[in-house]
Order: sequence, then C-alpha cells, then structure tokens
Amino acid sequence: MKDIPNTRAVVILFATLMAVTGGAVRAEVPTSLRDCGAILDRDERLHCYDTAPVAPAGTPEKPALEQRTQKERDLARRAFAILPHRPNYVLNTYNGAPNIAPFAAVDPEADYQHQEIKFQISLRVPLWNKMIFDNGDLWYGYTQMSFWQAYNSKRSRPFRETNYEPELGLTFHTDFSLLGLKARQIAVGFAHQSNGRDDSLSRSWNRVWASFTLERGNFILVLKPWYRIQEEPGNDDNPDMENYAGRAQMLLVYKYRDQVFSSILRNNLQTGNNRSGYELGWTVPYSKNIKGLVQYYNGYAESLIDYNVRTRRIGIGILVEDWL
Repeated sequence: MKDIPNTRAVVILFATLMAVTGGAVRAEVPTSLRDCGAILDRDERLHCYDTAPVAPAGTPEKPALEQRTQKERDLARRAFAILPHRPNYVLNTYNGAPNIAPFAAVDPEADYQHQEIKFQISLRVPLWNKMIFDNGDLWYGYTQMSFWQAYNSKRSRPFRETNYEPELGLTFHTDFSLLGLKARQIAVGFAHQSNGRDDSLSRSWNRVWASFTLERGNFILVLKPWYRIQEEPGNDDNPDMENYAGRAQMLLVYKYRDQVFSSILRNNLQTGNNRSGYELGWTVPYSKNIKGLVQYYNGYAESLIDYNVRTRRIGIGILVEDWL
C-alpha cells in the first residue's frame, strides 16, 4: 500500500463497499412514484412506474421500521438474496489516545497515528423464512469492522485491527403493546467475534443473545442481552471480556424526515466497577443511496484489541445503509 495515494486508497475502499452492499440497496422494491423518478434507465423507470404502489390520498406514511421490514421481506423472496444487516459505512476518524500497548509487546517500534479510516461491512442472508407456524425467519449474518492506518506511510499503512463477527439468528415478528410501545420483533441467536490474530494479539469470544425490538412511530428501541459461552482457562484469550464489552446493549434510533439519529449503549451490568461504551450517530442524505454520517464513540470495547481501554473517537464520512 506504500505507493497508493491516500485519496485514491479511500476511493478504492468506498467503491469496494458500494460493490458489496450496493446490490442489496439497488434491489430495493420501490415504495413510491418518487423513487421511480430517480431511475436513469428508461425501461427500468417505466417498469417502476407500473409496479410501484400508489397510496390513496391522505394515507399516513408507514413507520420507518415497518417500511424497512417490508423491503427486506420483498428482497428475501428473490433467489440468493443478500440484505444489509447493520449500517455499512466508511469514516475518516480521530482517536484521542491510540492504544499502543498490545502491539508494543511484539513490536517495540509500533507507532500508530491518531487519524485512521474506520469502516464496517455488514450483510445478512435469509436461510429459511416462516419456518415455524408461518413465522420465524432463520438467517446468517456477517459483520466486519476495520481500523485502517491509511495515512501512516511510515508503517506502510497497515490495518491496525479488524474484527470479524459471523452469527446465526432466528427472528419472530410480533405485534403487541408494551409500556406504550409496539413490540415488533423478538430474536435469538449465536455470535462468534474474533480479530483473527494469534499469540498475545488474539482476541475472541462466543455469545448467545436475545433481542427485543420496540417501536413507536419512527422511533425504535432494541434491547439485547447476551451470555458469554465460557472457554477453558488455558484457551481463553480474554477471560474478562464481558466486564468491559458488557453483558447487554441498548439501541435507540429515531428517524426525523430524512435524518436518522442513533445511540448504542453497552454496559457490564455491575454495580461495582461499572463500565460501559456508547456510540452516537447522525446521518443526513447526500444522494439517493448515500448518506453523510457523523459518529462519536466513548468507552470500552469499540474493537476487540481495545476492549479493556477507553476509546474516544470522532469520525465523519459516508454511509450506504442505515439502521432505518
């Protein structure tokens, strides 16, 4: 990577992200005639006008979560469908205090910059829809988050850390009221997360989790507790992971017109030595399929290599797929 200019490298990264996730984005079923007007190809545009649903005058707009769920169901009917899972984005970030300690143990000359590229690719594949009493969607998900020292020419622009998270989940669609909110989804699953390294830099853990998605208008609340599957003491790279990365997570998302505000809070649920990490996000539209994203992280376990070190990071960039 030493000879690639910084700007060109970032463009290549974004083009790759668009290629991986763009198929799912472009495959979306049109939800209104306004969507059809943005299609450049004449034949595709005419077909869109023929197939797009036309809502009667005065019909209220569906909540954001219901719109997204309907699009995912429409896409899932296609053969070999690949859907967005979590947000897909590329950010230029600044980390207030890079964690050098793990790397210095194996490389005394380790030197990482405050500024780096952070990007996430997250996809989901439907495996079996309506598998239990006309409900229950079985799916496989994969999320990859990378931290790239793209401006660190002295160290040959390395990837400082990459986390890989495959998971298997089963989602049930529900419709009942709870504390003034509508319970829309209940899911259970298994996740493995690791950074693919060995020796002293290896970090990994396995979890079983449950999630509860509540909705009110364009606001959603997702509660997600989990239980770590214990490993043999001699094989555990990080036996205290849950004390920093937490035992539960809360996601808050609110869509206001074309903007989306999000917050993720993880906590270890301990009264003594309570630790947490939180992420704040704000997205604004840039074009039909791309948004601008501002993200701030403060706390533990932003990445596996930094799970027991507090990180303060601010980033700005572009997003292909949002929460809503």
